[in-house]
Amino acid sequence: MRRLIIVLTMMPIMAQAQTLEECQQAAERNYPLIQQYDLINKTTELTVSNIQKGWLPQVSASAQATYQSDVVSFPDEMQALYQQMGINMKGLTKDQYRVGIDVQQTVFDGGAIRSQKEIARAQGQVQQAQNEVNIYQVRRRVNEMYFALLLIDEQMKLNADLQELLAGNERKLESMKKNGTAAESDWHSVKAERLNVVQQMTSLQAQRQVLARMFSTFCGIEVKEATKPNCQLSMVNGQSNNRPELKAIDAQLRLADAQEKAINSALMPRLGVFAQGFYGYPGYNMFEDMMSRKCSLNGMIGARLTWNIGALYTRKNDKAKIQLQRDMAENSRDVFLFNNNLEQIQQNENITRYQRLMSDDEEIIRLRSSVRKAAESKLAHGIIDVNDLVKEINSENQARVQQTVHEIEMLKEIYDLKYTTNN
Repeated sequence: MRRLIIVLTMMPIMAQAQTLEECQQAAERNYPLIQQYDLINKTTELTVSNIQKGWLPQVSASAQATYQSDVVSFPDEMQALYQQMGINMKGLTKDQYRVGIDVQQTVFDGGAIRSQKEIARAQGQVQQAQNEVNIYQVRRRVNEMYFALLLIDEQMKLNADLQELLAGNERKLESMKKNGTAAESDWHSVKAERLNVVQQMTSLQAQRQVLARMFSTFCGIEVKEATKPNCQLSMVNGQSNNRPELKAIDAQLRLADAQEKAINSALMPRLGVFAQGFYGYPGYNMFEDMMSRKCSLNGMIGARLTWNIGALYTRKNDKAKIQLQRDMAENSRDVFLFNNNLEQIQQNENITRYQRLMSDDEEIIRLRSSVRKAAESKLAHGIIDVNDLVKEINSENQARVQQTVHEIEMLKEIYDLKYTTNN
């Protein structure tokens, strides 16, 4: 009856059970780091947009006022000659003023802007890959809590079975006591053992409530019950390693390639056109300014080809630094794969160990159950005392608990192996 009540109370919970994959997906969506994907994308797009604006005309405005210690002037003899001709050649003043605008338009930059955009996008991909690594670690925490919840549920079921078994023996002893074939102390002993198991159920229920609340908060959904996954070891072994850490290393290598292209583009010549204009004194017509000393509008348009070969000085070292970045990334890959392979070996060995243990669990339970039933019969005939029966009941229950622990631990190791290889 007690087991029936427990099953009935758990039926609404079972209707809302979640699989491990559902919990992992929910936890990743709920984890605050998931928001960084969008933030990184927006930051990258803004950076690329700013770099792209390098093709727009670059406009600058300036204003200046100067006073010079000397200015260009005609010799006194020529000034006297001009005066005889009726021309008043005042010369330039030492104070000069101008307000101007300078417009420059890049026509060819040797691929510098394109290289900068590629670097910006590659840097965004590195950040995205590292964020994926951080979010991927959520799965391990989900695995820990999920299988802990699953183990508690299985222990509660076994506890209910044990309560039912002890209650049955308690009723038998109560009847035997009334008939004078059993001592009251025997009945009390079994009853005390049953109440001890009831206390264990209370403790398990409290542990489950705390764990379920923590797990639900972590996943962002209400996790009522964990569903035992159906995963075979053959689904994991023999598959390639798809861990996000390896993708992050690939992103770092792509960034190094983009940076190397930028080094090559730094050696290319630059071609641009420009337009300059200013209002001030003196202007481009110096002779006119010597005579009138008035502000005027002046302008100039042209093309400019520049070729800065200074990048040659550091080119060799810059390329060597980028190659070192590649070497460090490849070394990080080797270190990760080395440690990851060790982890796989350990997990495979643990799975094999649990498989060996489970191969004997059914036989152990069958034997313990047979011994317990024989003990019940012996107690009814007065051959053994109640303590021997309780011992055999606990031994059978312990065998069932061990079987459950081995099964859950093996499933956890399989899913830890899936996490290790991301398969």
